[in-house]
Amino acid sequence: MSDVEEAVTRAHQDEWARVVASLTRRFGDLDIAEEAAAEAFATAVERWPADGVPPNPGAWLTTTAVRKAIDRIRRENKRDDKHKEAQMVYDNTPPEPLGVIDDDRLRLIFTCCHPALAMEARVALTLRMLGGLTVPEIARAFLVRETALEQRITRAKAKIKAARIPYRVPAAEDLPARVSGVLAVLYLVFNEGYLATGPDTDPVRHGLTAEAIRLTRLIRALLPEDGEVAGLLALMLLTEARRTARVSASGELVTLDEQDRGAWDKALIAEGHRLVRERLAAAAAGMAPGRYQILAAINAVHTSARDIRDTDWSQIVALYDQLVQLDSSPIVALNRAIAVAELDGPEVALAAVDRLADELAGYHAYHATRADLLRRLGHSQRSRAAYDKAIELAGNTAQTANLTRRRDQLR
Repeated sequence: MSDVEEAVTRAHQDEWARVVASLTRRFGDLDIAEEAAAEAFATAVERWPADGVPPNPGAWLTTTAVRKAIDRIRRENKRDDKHKEAQMVYDNTPPEPLGVIDDDRLRLIFTCCHPALAMEARVALTLRMLGGLTVPEIARAFLVRETALEQRITRAKAKIKAARIPYRVPAAEDLPARVSGVLAVLYLVFNEGYLATGPDTDPVRHGLTAEAIRLTRLIRALLPEDGEVAGLLALMLLTEARRTARVSASGELVTLDEQDRGAWDKALIAEGHRLVRERLAAAAAGMAPGRYQILAAINAVHTSARDIRDTDWSQIVALYDQLVQLDSSPIVALNRAIAVAELDGPEVALAAVDRLADELAGYHAYHATRADLLRRLGHSQRSRAAYDKAIELAGNTAQTANLTRRRDQLR
């Protein structure tokens, strides 16, 4: 990849959300914002190799996108009315009260996560508009067909326009009811950055994880007493702390049991542990923890162990037992089984995993888990077949490299 290609890729990761959010605020139309942003990046691909990368790529992209948007509005059949409406959105919007966080991306998240939209539509739309993820990437995250995902996004944008859903941070009294959808979105954005689902992108996309953490910090500033906001932030920090140890120099995924724990970010771990302790104190006072708080506590146990052999698996299984009461999804059951394997042995865990076959047949981690358990039980041929299926379904090159090595180590 050339320096210019790297600059375009980096700009897309760093600036996509800013450009789309800025255009949404100015023109009040998600379609215009998204298409103009895409055209601006396409123009960058054409012009930057000849003209050079501008000193401020974000400003260049925003200026170019604004011009593209205005050109599109002028081409519309009712261009005069649309242009007037766009200018009114930009020029006559009254300032928000002092104390409200002034961040276009945060405004855009609450617009995309409006309760008038179905939860699946909120998540998909925000991943597209804020994260800049492609439809195939989002479809992988949802385990749905690309055509269905595309329709979901299109319908969501149409509903926002038809219902005139406002582009603003909700009033203080509305925030608690709105925040759960936002947290679900940010968690998926973070996960896509921490280990990308697509085969044609970097396996770890720091721009997405950093954006998810930044926006979660902003929401925590808005809702400092919300336990799930604190829990999600702690979960992200403790997961992000391990990011640099997740992929080897050769581009292979490094699983938790093989990671160099000395490479973990101690500052992020300390901050994450501090948040978990705060939530544990709240739980002791009678405030039941939510899903993100329990996941953060699980990660706190992992990051407290200096060596994989020091991990308190009984505590992790107990936390998963709590989590199952709140989230009985098959993926939670799969992760619990992985912990059970360390506590009760691979045979007990394999029985639990096999019960998930119908629900997780298309999920690579299900087959990778089965392959590992079968390997530990000495069933090399069945393990190899499971590895082959996991490799077939793996989302990116780092996962494929890890699974291939493990498969090839079988006798």
